[in-house]
Amino acid sequence: MAENNINGEEKLIAVARQIAKSLGHSNSMTDDIINIFSTFDGRFSRDKLSPSSETITMLPESRIADKPSSAVVTLEDCLSSLDHQISQYLSFDRPLWFDSADSSAFLEILDELIATIRDFAPLARENKQLAVVLDRAEDLLQSAIFKLEEEFRGLIQRGADSFDATRDSSDSDSEGNYDDDGGAIPVAYPVTDFNIVIDALPSSTINDLHEIAKRMVAVEYGRECSHVYSACRREFLEESLSRLGLQKLSTDDVQKLSWPELEDEIERWCKSAVFSLRILFPSERRLCDRIFFGFPPTSDFAFMEVCRGSAIQLLNFADAVAKSSRSPERLFKVLDIYETLRDLIPEFEILFSDQYCVFLRNEALAIWKRVGDAIKGIFMELENLIRCDPVKDPVPGGRLHPITRYVMNYLRAACKSQQTLEQVFEEERERGMSGISSLSVQMAWIMELLESNLEAKSKLYKDLALSSVFMMNNGRYIVQKVKDSELGLLLGEDWIRKHNVKVRQYNMNYQRSTWTKVIGVLKPENGGGSNVNGGPNSRTLKERFRMFNTYFEEVLKVQSSWIVFDDELREQLKISVTQNLLPAYRNFIGRFQNSPEAGRNPEKHIKYSVEDVEAQINNELFRGNNNGGRR
Repeated sequence: MAENNINGEEKLIAVARQIAKSLGHSNSMTDDIINIFSTFDGRFSRDKLSPSSETITMLPESRIADKPSSAVVTLEDCLSSLDHQISQYLSFDRPLWFDSADSSAFLEILDELIATIRDFAPLARENKQLAVVLDRAEDLLQSAIFKLEEEFRGLIQRGADSFDATRDSSDSDSEGNYDDDGGAIPVAYPVTDFNIVIDALPSSTINDLHEIAKRMVAVEYGRECSHVYSACRREFLEESLSRLGLQKLSTDDVQKLSWPELEDEIERWCKSAVFSLRILFPSERRLCDRIFFGFPPTSDFAFMEVCRGSAIQLLNFADAVAKSSRSPERLFKVLDIYETLRDLIPEFEILFSDQYCVFLRNEALAIWKRVGDAIKGIFMELENLIRCDPVKDPVPGGRLHPITRYVMNYLRAACKSQQTLEQVFEEERERGMSGISSLSVQMAWIMELLESNLEAKSKLYKDLALSSVFMMNNGRYIVQKVKDSELGLLLGEDWIRKHNVKVRQYNMNYQRSTWTKVIGVLKPENGGGSNVNGGPNSRTLKERFRMFNTYFEEVLKVQSSWIVFDDELREQLKISVTQNLLPAYRNFIGRFQNSPEAGRNPEKHIKYSVEDVEAQINNELFRGNNNGGRR
């Protein structure tokens, strides 16, 4: 009981000192206030109130310097009182911030200690005795700061735990997944509204943390405060990324993943990166700024320490993908990473622009460019794939070659990201075609490589007509794919017009190499000029009928297994054949019927009527299974 009375008296005297100091705007005014207190209660005598750190600060420095021994005594008395009070709080077996009265009193005593040290520090430079006592005060301050660190850490952890409990309680009311034991499995639901901020700690906790941080920064323990803060908050960010399904993978880990596994990881990465840069990191920036309000360097440093690990984890994954295989099928997922980084660069520039974080912003920019280089590398691999596609056995029936279908569908899909690819290739103007975009040049070059490869493959056909059908099929497919997609805009109308001309040329080549021989037997004699060498026209009409039937049947037999994948092209070919063949055949039949060779029954020599020939062409020509059809 006696000890409690003593402590109560000390607190009462401390309050009186503080009132005198707060109200006294000058030395004389403070003396007057002390006189009033001393007449009011004997416990407030001048010798109890005056010789203290509160009154010593109001004395002129010359008066204190004149009496160094008095200053030492005054500091020792003040320090003894503060030590006694602070030690009581240091010995608590529970957090001080469980009770707002305890935390407020502790901060007041700490403020008194800080003020005392600051007031006596200038005098200690010339007074060794005072310096020794001041060292003890510094030791006491350090013990108090260690207590603050402990309280600071506890506040963050308890605040986060209370929010987790609230979140888990609300989650229990919603649908979720459950493990075999019936326990809820945390699920990261899709986020569509990024104009939100997560308050990871209660507002009251943030205010308490700010009060602690303010004291620690004031006595140059800001870096230690940042370390405590970041150690607690880093775990929150790492857990948040883990809940989104993002794994911590090294470059080697990424390169060992199968492509389906890597596709899944890239999809999770894109969602995690957007969530981190637009919600997690901005929320953490806001929290840092509130806790370390008024101390921007400390706030910046704390934010960097908290976010660095998670930011580097995100960037390292993107970098690992950029360094991995550049197989063409990876283009579209790598484009996802490129676009995600591109869209998040403004967030990187806003969040990581201070002196401590700028390296993260610069690294994000560098990795974004490396991902762009990887995309260029993928197109180089596509070029190599086309260039090196083996020229071996020809595809049966002159049908569409797999390389054509692959390349054209690939380019069509790629051009859905035309804007992104334009950005990637914006500096690729080495072919010097002014006024044409770099992507257009790139696409035109790939088309040129494809055509060269197809031309080499067409030479594998021994039948020139089939070689023409092959080129016609593939040329037609290429033109249609270009016209029906963004490729048409990139390559332009001139390119489409020129390649349509090429397709018509292949058609003419086919007609010449196949039907010229058939039609040749039907042509009338040229005044006997062609008969000298025993050509078709030197034969009798009956013989020429037999030759026509043989040639015509051979063409149908061979070309019935050929393929023309495009319905419109197939009909155009048949129309071209009939337009050239039927008039000649009709005229030939007329000449035969009017010739002496026909005899009384010319029909017995005519195996196919004009209608029969037309029907055979329509029904038999290019009737092969349409395996080369459009995909």
